[in-house]
Amino acid sequence: MQPFHKTLGSALILLAAACSPKAQKITAFMEQNPSNLSAWGVVAVRGKALTLGQDVVPYDLNTPLYTDAAHKLRTLWIPPGKTTQYREGGALDFPVGTVLSKTFYYPKAKDGTLLDTLDTSSDFSGTGLNLAKVRLMETRILVHRENGWVALPYIWNAAQTEAVLERTGGTMPVTLHADGKKRAFTYIVPNTNQCTACHATNATTKAIAPIGPAPRHLNKPYAYQDGLQNQLERLAALNLLTGFDGADEAPRNANWRDEEAPLDARARAYLDINCGHCHNPTGAADTSALYLDRPAHTYPAGNAGHCKPPIAAGQGTGGKLYDIVPGNAEASILWYRMNSTDPAVMMPELGRSTIDARGVALIKAWIDAQEGDCR
Repeated sequence: MQPFHKTLGSALILLAAACSPKAQKITAFMEQNPSNLSAWGVVAVRGKALTLGQDVVPYDLNTPLYTDAAHKLRTLWIPPGKTTQYREGGALDFPVGTVLSKTFYYPKAKDGTLLDTLDTSSDFSGTGLNLAKVRLMETRILVHRENGWVALPYIWNAAQTEAVLERTGGTMPVTLHADGKKRAFTYIVPNTNQCTACHATNATTKAIAPIGPAPRHLNKPYAYQDGLQNQLERLAALNLLTGFDGADEAPRNANWRDEEAPLDARARAYLDINCGHCHNPTGAADTSALYLDRPAHTYPAGNAGHCKPPIAAGQGTGGKLYDIVPGNAEASILWYRMNSTDPAVMMPELGRSTIDARGVALIKAWIDAQEGDCR
């Protein structure tokens, strides 16, 4: 796990930036789609750092989505005088005017090479993301307008001074370095329609919604400027969250990297954030009957994948008979699809060009530890 003091330092820096009296003001565009990210004010380059806007709150997730090993800076901004309603199952019920942002970046070495690392201790300086230590890739804006949520992808320029709206998405060659090895791939920024593929958590209505800021993902401590505090309790203390009865009453996903947590909880948390937005009773993968948005819900063993024959996997089965074969990950379709980059096989279908070796190893250990068989 990442040392606590490193997480603490990062959080303190970000909150200090968010609370700075000189922080840029926010403009929540309810109709226009500005060409430049800086027009929103939620994050912007100031000097040698990417800083947060006025009253912008950074947040983190117990277990984050894997996106080609990219690090992420997540923020939320709620219009003055408005509050968020607490609810379980999905994301918090944010009011119209809310702006969420997620900036994807890679740490970089002194020679400019990009690093594949879980360590975030060098990502930050005194005013935000340290541009001498990180390479900004993209920032995704999710804004709640009168007619619903709208997703907008912004790609950072080579000079790292501004991000520009690219509704059609984009591609960037990336080479990551780790332990003396390197891997090259094409980093893909989704277009606005592809954003819908993940964020339309209800396949019937097709309406998009936030995924990460749900109670089970947010229910964790965060090191704010005035001390360590649970993220949900912080929002309540700032009068930004109503209907909340306390962290002890809220669901909480495990940290997938916490080796002291139960293996089942870690694996379920990983599958939840990476797969659950589609694999649920109303999601885009509802026809698969494989539901992975636990621990928010409890399903029969068949829907959880154990000894369940595939329904709509096509050639993605790899000739394997069941989604999960207890005690045998390599015979399981779930592990097989996670361990592939073939577009006709890989899961998730979007959001990655590489295999999350750490995540795949976790799921393999989880399946291999299960008892029983499919005879």
